[in-house]
Amino acid sequence: MALTPSKMIPLGTPCPDFSLPATDGRTVSRGDFRSAPALVVIFMCNHCPYVKHLYDGLVAFGKDCQARGVAVVGINSNSAITHPDDSFEKMVEEVEKVGYTFPYLHDESQGVARAFSAACTPDFFLFDGEHRLVYRGQFDGSRPNTDIPVTGADLRAAIDAVLAGKPLPGDQKPSLGCNIKWAPTG
Repeated sequence: MALTPSKMIPLGTPCPDFSLPATDGRTVSRGDFRSAPALVVIFMCNHCPYVKHLYDGLVAFGKDCQARGVAVVGINSNSAITHPDDSFEKMVEEVEKVGYTFPYLHDESQGVARAFSAACTPDFFLFDGEHRLVYRGQFDGSRPNTDIPVTGADLRAAIDAVLAGKPLPGDQKPSLGCNIKWAPTG
C-alpha cells in the first residue's frame, strides 16, 4: 500500500463537469448542485484502509452538510478490473453497510478523476457556490493506526468559512491515502 498525497491543484480552479451513475439508480451531475452554497466532492472507494478509517466520520459529515444545504458526493474511480471490491455492485453494498446519505457515484471510465486531478482515496475538494475550488486537502489529521480522533476538522472549518463568506487559508494540508487504481492500458 503506497501512501499517496493529493495533488493540491490551484485554488480557484472551476469544478469539472460530471454526470455519473449513483448507487441508488439515478444519474447525478454537477448541475444538480447549482443552487447549493458549496459542493464537496470526495474521491473514495470501498477497499482503501484510509477511507475505511473515516467511515463513521464521513457518515456524520454527510448528514451535517446536508442539514446545512451543502452538497456532498462521493466518487469511486478505481478500476474494478484490478480491484473487484470497487465494482458498482460492491458500491451498492457499501452504501447499505456504511450508511452514506450522500450520492456515491461510479466513474467507470476514470475520466472524472482525471478531470479533477484526483490522486488518492480519500481526496477531498470543496467548491463554493460559484463552483470554484476553495479547499483541497485532508479531512483532518487522523490516519489509520493513530490516536488522533476522526473529526473532519480541516474540511469542516473550510465549509464554515465558505458559508460565512470568509476567506480560506491558502496553506492547506494534502490528503493522504491509497493511490487511485487506474485501469490497465494497452
